[in-house]
Amino acid sequence: MRCVTLLPYVHLPAGVQRRRLATPRGSFALLDLLPAEGRAAEPTPRPPALLVPGYTGSKEDFTSVLAGIAAAGHRAIAVDLRGQHETAGGDDPAAYTVAALAADVRAVAAALGDGPVHLVGHSFGGLVCRRAVLDGPGVARSLTLLCSGPAAIGGHRAQVVAMLAPVLADGGLPAVWAAMEALAAADRATAARPAEVAAFLHRRFHASHPVGLDAMGRALLTEPDHTAELAAAGVPVLVAYGEHDDAWTPAEQAAMAHRLGATARPIERAGHSPAAEAPAATVRVLTDFWAVAEDGRSGAG
Repeated sequence: MRCVTLLPYVHLPAGVQRRRLATPRGSFALLDLLPAEGRAAEPTPRPPALLVPGYTGSKEDFTSVLAGIAAAGHRAIAVDLRGQHETAGGDDPAAYTVAALAADVRAVAAALGDGPVHLVGHSFGGLVCRRAVLDGPGVARSLTLLCSGPAAIGGHRAQVVAMLAPVLADGGLPAVWAAMEALAAADRATAARPAEVAAFLHRRFHASHPVGLDAMGRALLTEPDHTAELAAAGVPVLVAYGEHDDAWTPAEQAAMAHRLGATARPIERAGHSPAAEAPAATVRVLTDFWAVAEDGRSGAG
Protein backbone atom coordinates (compact mmCIF):
# COMPACT_ATOMS: atom_id res chain seq x y z
CA MET A 1 0.00 0.00 0.00
CA ARG A 2 1.36 3.45 -0.86
CA CYS A 3 0.32 6.85 0.42
CA VAL A 4 0.15 9.78 -1.95
CA THR A 5 3.22 11.99 -1.49
CA LEU A 6 2.08 15.31 -0.05
CA LEU A 7 3.54 18.27 1.76
CA PRO A 8 2.49 17.42 5.32
CA TYR A 9 -0.27 19.56 6.87
CA VAL A 10 -0.80 21.69 3.73
CA HIS A 11 -1.65 19.68 0.60
CA LEU A 12 -4.82 17.62 0.84
CA PRO A 13 -5.33 14.40 -1.14
CA ALA A 14 -7.79 14.50 -4.01
CA GLY A 15 -11.36 14.09 -2.84
CA VAL A 16 -10.87 15.33 0.72
CA GLN A 17 -13.70 17.58 1.85
CA ARG A 18 -13.29 20.31 4.42
CA ARG A 19 -16.61 20.43 6.19
CA ARG A 20 -18.36 21.06 9.45
CA LEU A 21 -20.30 18.45 11.38
CA ALA A 22 -23.20 19.49 13.58
CA THR A 23 -23.60 17.55 16.84
CA PRO A 24 -25.58 18.10 20.05
CA ARG A 25 -22.30 19.37 21.54
CA GLY A 26 -21.62 21.92 18.81
CA SER A 27 -20.10 22.09 15.34
CA PHE A 28 -16.73 20.49 14.59
CA ALA A 29 -14.36 21.03 11.65
CA LEU A 30 -13.45 17.90 9.71
CA LEU A 31 -11.34 16.59 6.88
CA ASP A 32 -13.42 13.83 5.32
CA LEU A 33 -12.38 11.34 2.63
CA LEU A 34 -14.66 8.56 1.43
CA PRO A 35 -13.29 5.08 0.66
CA ALA A 36 -11.47 4.75 -2.63
CA GLU A 37 -13.55 4.02 -5.72
CA GLY A 38 -14.38 0.35 -5.84
CA ARG A 39 -14.05 -0.11 -2.07
CA ALA A 40 -17.15 1.83 -1.02
CA ALA A 41 -19.41 -0.72 -2.77
CA GLU A 42 -18.03 -3.74 -0.91
CA PRO A 43 -20.79 -5.99 0.53
CA THR A 44 -19.64 -5.28 4.09
CA PRO A 45 -18.38 -1.70 4.38
CA ARG A 46 -15.35 -1.29 6.58
CA PRO A 47 -15.73 0.88 9.69
CA PRO A 48 -14.69 4.49 9.32
CA ALA A 49 -11.54 5.82 10.96
CA LEU A 50 -11.86 8.86 13.24
CA LEU A 51 -8.48 10.55 13.79
CA VAL A 52 -8.06 12.84 16.81
CA PRO A 53 -5.07 15.21 17.13
CA GLY A 54 -2.98 16.08 20.14
CA TYR A 55 -2.09 19.19 22.12
CA THR A 56 -1.46 22.20 19.81
CA GLY A 57 -2.37 19.95 16.88
CA SER A 58 -5.24 19.85 14.40
CA LYS A 59 -6.93 17.63 11.83
CA GLU A 60 -4.21 18.57 9.32
CA ASP A 61 -1.72 16.46 11.27
CA PHE A 62 -3.27 13.49 9.44
CA THR A 63 -3.33 14.82 5.86
CA SER A 64 -0.60 12.44 4.68
CA VAL A 65 -2.40 9.28 5.83
CA LEU A 66 -5.94 10.02 4.64
CA ALA A 67 -5.48 8.67 1.12
CA GLY A 68 -3.86 5.46 2.31
CA ILE A 69 -6.67 4.82 4.79
CA ALA A 70 -9.29 5.44 2.08
CA ALA A 71 -7.41 3.13 -0.31
CA ALA A 72 -7.80 0.37 2.27
CA GLY A 73 -11.58 0.82 2.17
CA HIS A 74 -12.18 3.04 5.19
CA ARG A 75 -13.78 6.43 5.31
CA ALA A 76 -11.08 8.67 6.81
CA ILE A 77 -12.18 11.53 9.07
CA ALA A 78 -9.85 13.86 10.96
CA VAL A 79 -11.31 16.35 13.43
CA ASP A 80 -10.26 19.53 15.20
CA LEU A 81 -11.00 19.25 18.90
CA ARG A 82 -12.84 22.09 20.61
CA GLY A 83 -10.67 25.20 20.54
CA GLN A 84 -8.27 23.80 17.92
CA HIS A 85 -7.75 25.50 14.55
CA GLU A 86 -11.16 25.63 12.82
CA THR A 87 -13.37 24.30 15.65
CA ALA A 88 -14.58 27.10 17.87
CA GLY A 89 -13.78 27.16 21.56
CA GLY A 90 -15.15 29.02 24.53
CA ASP A 91 -14.01 30.71 27.72
CA ASP A 92 -15.03 27.95 30.16
CA PRO A 93 -12.02 25.79 31.13
CA ALA A 94 -14.40 22.95 32.01
CA ALA A 95 -15.07 22.47 28.29
CA TYR A 96 -11.47 21.31 27.79
CA THR A 97 -11.12 18.60 30.41
CA VAL A 98 -10.26 15.14 29.12
CA ALA A 99 -13.78 13.98 29.99
CA ALA A 100 -15.45 16.90 28.19
CA LEU A 101 -13.32 16.50 25.07
CA ALA A 102 -14.03 12.76 25.14
CA ALA A 103 -17.75 13.53 25.14
CA ASP A 104 -17.13 15.70 22.07
CA VAL A 105 -15.37 12.80 20.33
CA ARG A 106 -18.26 10.47 21.09
CA ALA A 107 -20.70 13.07 19.74
CA VAL A 108 -18.73 13.38 16.51
CA ALA A 109 -18.56 9.61 16.08
CA ALA A 110 -22.32 9.31 16.62
CA ALA A 111 -23.11 12.17 14.23
CA LEU A 112 -21.11 10.51 11.44
CA GLY A 113 -23.83 7.87 11.40
CA ASP A 114 -21.62 4.98 10.26
CA GLY A 115 -21.59 2.94 13.47
CA PRO A 116 -18.59 2.24 15.71
CA VAL A 117 -15.36 3.78 14.42
CA HIS A 118 -11.72 2.84 14.44
CA LEU A 119 -10.65 5.54 16.88
CA VAL A 120 -7.11 6.92 16.62
CA GLY A 121 -5.79 9.38 19.19
CA HIS A 122 -2.42 11.05 18.74
CA SER A 123 -0.51 12.13 21.89
CA PHE A 124 -2.94 14.12 24.10
CA GLY A 125 -5.65 12.94 21.70
CA GLY A 126 -4.89 9.40 22.87
CA LEU A 127 -5.77 10.36 26.44
CA VAL A 128 -9.01 11.88 25.14
CA CYS A 129 -9.87 8.83 23.01
CA ARG A 130 -9.11 6.48 25.89
CA ARG A 131 -11.62 8.40 28.02
CA ALA A 132 -14.15 8.28 25.16
CA VAL A 133 -13.88 4.48 25.12
CA LEU A 134 -14.04 4.15 28.90
CA ASP A 135 -17.15 6.35 29.07
CA GLY A 136 -18.84 4.64 26.11
CA PRO A 137 -17.15 1.49 24.74
CA GLY A 138 -19.73 1.18 21.97
CA VAL A 139 -18.22 4.19 20.20
CA ALA A 140 -15.16 2.25 19.00
CA ARG A 141 -14.57 -0.84 16.91
CA SER A 142 -10.95 -0.40 17.98
CA LEU A 143 -8.69 2.14 19.68
CA THR A 144 -5.20 3.15 18.55
CA LEU A 145 -3.02 5.08 20.98
CA LEU A 146 -0.56 6.80 18.65
CA CYS A 147 2.47 8.23 20.46
CA SER A 148 0.41 8.43 23.64
CA GLY A 149 1.09 7.17 27.13
CA PRO A 150 -0.54 5.68 30.21
CA ALA A 151 -0.81 8.92 32.20
CA ALA A 152 0.43 12.52 32.37
CA ILE A 153 3.34 13.35 30.12
CA GLY A 154 6.75 13.64 31.75
CA GLY A 155 10.34 14.50 30.91
CA HIS A 156 11.40 17.55 28.94
CA ARG A 157 8.05 17.93 27.20
CA ALA A 158 6.30 18.26 30.56
CA GLN A 159 8.82 20.92 31.51
CA VAL A 160 8.07 22.82 28.31
CA VAL A 161 4.29 22.65 28.79
CA ALA A 162 4.64 23.82 32.41
CA MET A 163 6.96 26.64 31.37
CA LEU A 164 4.55 27.92 28.73
CA ALA A 165 1.61 28.39 31.13
CA PRO A 166 2.90 31.63 32.70
CA VAL A 167 4.06 32.84 29.26
CA LEU A 168 0.50 32.42 28.00
CA ALA A 169 -0.90 34.25 31.00
CA ASP A 170 1.48 37.18 30.56
CA GLY A 171 1.73 37.53 26.78
CA GLY A 172 -1.01 35.45 25.15
CA LEU A 173 -0.63 33.27 22.08
CA PRO A 174 2.02 35.42 20.33
CA ALA A 175 4.33 35.13 23.35
CA VAL A 176 3.88 31.37 23.54
CA TRP A 177 4.57 31.02 19.82
CA ALA A 178 7.76 33.05 20.14
CA ALA A 179 8.89 30.92 23.08
CA MET A 180 8.18 27.69 21.21
CA GLU A 181 10.05 28.90 18.14
CA ALA A 182 13.02 29.89 20.28
CA LEU A 183 13.11 26.43 21.86
CA ALA A 184 12.93 24.79 18.42
CA ALA A 185 15.52 27.04 16.78
CA ALA A 186 18.32 24.47 17.10
CA ASP A 187 16.21 21.67 15.63
CA ARG A 188 17.32 20.85 12.08
CA ALA A 189 13.85 19.63 11.12
CA THR A 190 12.35 22.96 12.19
CA ALA A 191 14.94 24.89 10.21
CA ALA A 192 14.33 22.79 7.11
CA ARG A 193 10.53 22.92 7.03
CA PRO A 194 9.06 24.44 3.86
CA ALA A 195 7.75 27.99 3.99
CA GLU A 196 4.18 26.81 3.33
CA VAL A 197 4.32 24.49 6.33
CA ALA A 198 5.84 27.17 8.57
CA ALA A 199 3.11 29.62 7.55
CA PHE A 200 0.39 27.06 8.20
CA LEU A 201 1.76 26.14 11.64
CA HIS A 202 1.92 29.82 12.60
CA ARG A 203 -1.64 30.45 11.40
CA ARG A 204 -2.98 27.30 13.08
CA PHE A 205 -1.39 28.06 16.44
CA HIS A 206 -2.78 31.58 16.52
CA ALA A 207 -6.25 30.19 15.77
CA SER A 208 -6.14 28.20 19.02
CA HIS A 209 -8.37 29.29 21.85
CA PRO A 210 -6.08 30.47 24.69
CA VAL A 211 -8.32 29.06 27.42
CA GLY A 212 -8.32 25.71 25.64
CA LEU A 213 -4.56 25.77 25.21
CA ASP A 214 -4.07 26.43 28.92
CA ALA A 215 -6.65 23.88 30.07
CA MET A 216 -5.43 21.12 27.74
CA GLY A 217 -1.87 21.76 28.89
CA ARG A 218 -2.93 21.36 32.50
CA ALA A 219 -4.77 18.14 31.63
CA LEU A 220 -1.70 16.82 29.84
CA LEU A 221 0.33 17.35 33.02
CA THR A 222 -2.18 15.79 35.44
CA GLU A 223 -3.96 12.89 33.68
CA PRO A 224 -4.11 9.76 35.92
CA ASP A 225 -3.17 6.27 34.75
CA HIS A 226 -6.28 4.46 33.46
CA THR A 227 -4.50 1.54 31.82
CA ALA A 228 -6.17 -1.11 33.99
CA GLU A 229 -9.63 0.25 33.20
CA LEU A 230 -8.89 0.26 29.48
CA ALA A 231 -7.61 -3.31 29.62
CA ALA A 232 -10.96 -4.33 31.11
CA ALA A 233 -13.06 -2.42 28.56
CA GLY A 234 -13.03 -5.18 25.94
CA VAL A 235 -12.10 -2.92 23.00
CA PRO A 236 -9.16 -4.01 20.78
CA VAL A 237 -6.22 -1.67 21.38
CA LEU A 238 -3.08 -0.92 19.39
CA VAL A 239 -0.16 1.02 20.86
CA ALA A 240 1.88 2.57 18.03
CA TYR A 241 4.72 5.06 18.28
CA GLY A 242 7.67 6.47 16.41
CA GLU A 243 10.87 4.62 17.19
CA HIS A 244 12.40 7.99 18.12
CA ASP A 245 9.41 9.36 20.05
CA ASP A 246 10.57 11.96 22.59
CA ALA A 247 7.29 12.48 24.45
CA TRP A 248 6.30 9.29 26.25
CA THR A 249 9.30 7.07 25.62
CA PRO A 250 9.02 4.00 23.36
CA ALA A 251 9.85 1.83 26.39
CA GLU A 252 7.04 3.42 28.40
CA GLN A 253 4.56 2.90 25.58
CA ALA A 254 5.66 -0.71 25.05
CA ALA A 255 5.20 -1.35 28.78
CA MET A 256 1.70 0.13 28.57
CA ALA A 257 0.90 -2.20 25.67
CA HIS A 258 2.04 -5.17 27.76
CA ARG A 259 -0.25 -4.11 30.60
CA LEU A 260 -3.12 -3.80 28.11
CA GLY A 261 -2.45 -7.16 26.48
CA ALA A 262 -2.19 -5.16 23.26
CA THR A 263 0.10 -5.01 20.26
CA ALA A 264 3.01 -2.58 20.44
CA ARG A 265 4.16 -1.37 17.00
CA PRO A 266 7.15 0.93 16.64
CA ILE A 267 7.19 2.94 13.42
CA GLU A 268 10.62 3.24 11.85
CA ARG A 269 12.15 6.59 10.90
CA ALA A 270 9.55 8.49 12.91
CA GLY A 271 9.51 10.52 16.10
CA HIS A 272 6.44 11.95 17.79
CA SER A 273 4.49 12.62 14.56
CA PRO A 274 4.58 9.43 12.49
CA ALA A 275 1.50 10.36 10.42
CA ALA A 276 3.56 13.22 8.97
CA GLU A 277 7.05 11.72 9.23
CA ALA A 278 6.39 8.16 8.02
CA PRO A 279 2.86 8.13 6.53
CA ALA A 280 3.11 4.94 4.47
CA ALA A 281 4.39 2.94 7.45
CA THR A 282 1.75 4.50 9.69
CA VAL A 283 -1.03 3.50 7.29
CA ARG A 284 0.26 -0.08 7.17
CA VAL A 285 0.36 -0.32 10.95
CA LEU A 286 -3.16 1.07 11.31
CA THR A 287 -4.86 -0.90 8.54
CA ASP A 288 -3.17 -4.18 9.49
CA PHE A 289 -4.46 -3.76 13.03
CA TRP A 290 -7.95 -2.80 11.87
CA ALA A 291 -8.17 -5.92 9.71
CA VAL A 292 -7.38 -8.05 12.77
CA ALA A 293 -9.89 -6.14 14.92
CA GLU A 294 -12.61 -6.58 12.30
CA ASP A 295 -11.95 -10.32 12.18
CA GLY A 296 -12.53 -10.47 15.91
CA ARG A 297 -9.08 -11.84 16.59
CA SER A 298 -7.00 -10.79 19.58
CA GLY A 299 -4.83 -7.70 19.20
CA ALA A 300 -2.24 -9.03 21.62
CA GLY A 301 1.27 -9.54 20.43
